Amino acid sequence: LENHWGLGRTPEGVNRIVESVNSPWLQVTCDVGNFLEDPYDKLEMIIPHASMVHMKTYYGSGLWYTLDLDYPRLASMVRRHNYHGYLSLEFEGKEDPRTGVPKSLAMLRKVFA
Repeated sequence: LENHWGLGRTPEGVNRIVESVNSPWLQVTCDVGNFLEDPYDKLEMIIPHASMVHMKTYYGSGLWYTLDLDYPRLASMVRRHNYHGYLSLEFEGKEDPRTGVPKSLAMLRKVFA
């Protein structure tokens, strides 16, 4: 279940669904770019249920919106919650992906090193 619009728009909604279903088969895809206001407190609430984390980047500004995310802070959060699953890159910038994706990967490798 991704923290995405509809029922997953709030961390309370995401956790309510996951905890109500109470199955090891239902986990959270934590998208760092889907909480537009106060993302860090909200991400802290859902990351304990995460089985995947989307690290969203916006080089060249975003297609729909742009968040100025603190990636070292996000990396610290992931470590603090002892998350050991996959990190996926979700590039949503307007920059040419041939340069934006390598920049994103280099930055993420640096903050997660």
